[in-house]
Amino acid sequence: MKQPIIKVGIISNQHSAKFFLHGSFLMNENQKMNDIGYTVTVKGDLICLHQEENIIDEQKEFIFKPKGKKSNFDIENVVIGIDFHWEQKEKETFEGNLLIINRDGKLILINEIEVEKYLQSVISSEMNSESPYEYLKAHSIISRSWLLSQLDETKNGESKKHDFIQTEKEIIKWYDREDHEHFDVCADDHCQRYQGITKIHDNKALAAVKETFGIVLTYEGKVCDTRYSKCCGGFSEEFQNVWQNNEIQYLISIYDLDAPAFLTLDTEERASEFINSQPEAYCNTNDSELLKTILLDYDQTTVDFFRWKLEMKQLGLVTLLKLKMGIDFGEIIELKSLERGKSGRIKKLKIIGSKKEFTIGKELEIRRALSEKHLYSSAFTIEHVYGENPNVPIKFILRGAGWGHGVGFCQIGGAVMASKGKKFEEILYHYFKNSKLETVY
Repeated sequence: MKQPIIKVGIISNQHSAKFFLHGSFLMNENQKMNDIGYTVTVKGDLICLHQEENIIDEQKEFIFKPKGKKSNFDIENVVIGIDFHWEQKEKETFEGNLLIINRDGKLILINEIEVEKYLQSVISSEMNSESPYEYLKAHSIISRSWLLSQLDETKNGESKKHDFIQTEKEIIKWYDREDHEHFDVCADDHCQRYQGITKIHDNKALAAVKETFGIVLTYEGKVCDTRYSKCCGGFSEEFQNVWQNNEIQYLISIYDLDAPAFLTLDTEERASEFINSQPEAYCNTNDSELLKTILLDYDQTTVDFFRWKLEMKQLGLVTLLKLKMGIDFGEIIELKSLERGKSGRIKKLKIIGSKKEFTIGKELEIRRALSEKHLYSSAFTIEHVYGENPNVPIKFILRGAGWGHGVGFCQIGGAVMASKGKKFEEILYHYFKNSKLETVY
C-alpha cells in the first residue's frame, strides 16, 4: 500500500474567505503567484479572486500548488471546536495544496496533503506536543488507524450517516462522522483536529509520527476504527451504545486501570455509586503540570473533566428544551434514566413534563438537549430538588463523569499511562482489546 494523499476540508459554506501565500506557488498549474494576501468570493457558479480591491481572475475552481519546500499558506477565520463550548476562530497555516471550489454558491477551502504530514498536524492539534513521548506515539497510531479505516469504508461504499428511530414518543438518534462529498475528512473535532502547521512547535510530535510511520491497529485483517475522546471518566463505553447497533470486538467497555474490572455500570445503583465517587483510574488525575503538557490552551479551561456538576433551574431547563428540541414540555416533572451503557452513560433519557413525555437517545442527542453546546458526557446521575410544591422540582442537579463519548482511547488516561512509564504498545492494547499492530505501508 502506498501512502495516500487526502483532502481535508478547512472551510465550508462561506461566501468569502481570505488567505495568504508564503513563498512560491503555481495557480491552476501555470500562473506564478505573488507572496501576498488574497480574498475569494462567489459570483454565480464562478469564484472571484481578489487582490486588495481588484478582481484578478474568475474561475470555477482554483488550485494553488507550492513550488518550494518552505512554501505554505495561511487561512483566516478558521472556526475550531464547532458547536462545542470552546468554539473560536483563528488564523491557521498549512502546507501542501490549497483547493478552492464553489458548490451551490458557497466556498469550500480544501488542503491536499500526504497522510503522514496530516498526522504531524493532528498529533500537535489534538494534544500538546509536550505530552509524554510514548503517548504521542500511541496517538499517532490511533489517528492513522482511524483515518485509514474511514478511507477504506468510503472506498468500499460503506456510508457514514446520521441515523435515527423516531415516533411520537421518542427519538433515538446517533451521529457518526459525516460523509463529506468534496473532501475526505473535515479539520475539526467531528473528524480529527487538524490545524496545519499552526500548532507544531516541538519536534517530539514530528518524531512520534515518523517513528510509527505506516503502523496501524488491525482486527481480523482490517484497519481498526480507533475512536477516542478526552476522558472516559474511569470506564470506557461500547461502540453500539453510542453509534450503530454493531458490536465491535476491539471497542468494548474497560475499566481504566490495570486492575480487575468493576461490575459494569448499566444499572442505576452501580452507575450512581461509581459516578458519585472518586475511583482510582488513569484518567483521574489532578496533576496540573502533567495536564499542561497534555491539553492545549483552550482545553485547559476544562478542569472538572473526571467528575463534574451542573445545576439547572426549572425555567432554564424548560426554555433550553424548547430551544434545542422544539418541544413545549410545560413544567418538567422528572428526568428519568431508562437505559445505561456499560460505562454508566445514559442511552435513553425520558423527559416527563406536565404537557408531554418524550424519550431521547443516544448519548450525543442527550448531551445536546441538556446544554447550550454539548454536555461533557451522558454519564450522569440526576437529583430533583423540590421547593414548596412537592410534585414539581425547582431545579435539577446533574453529577457526571468524563468528557466525551468514552469509546476506545481515553486521551488523558493514555497520557497518564505514558507518564508512569508505560510503552505505546501497552497503552494501545489496554484500550483496544483484541487488536494487533501492523505496518501497512
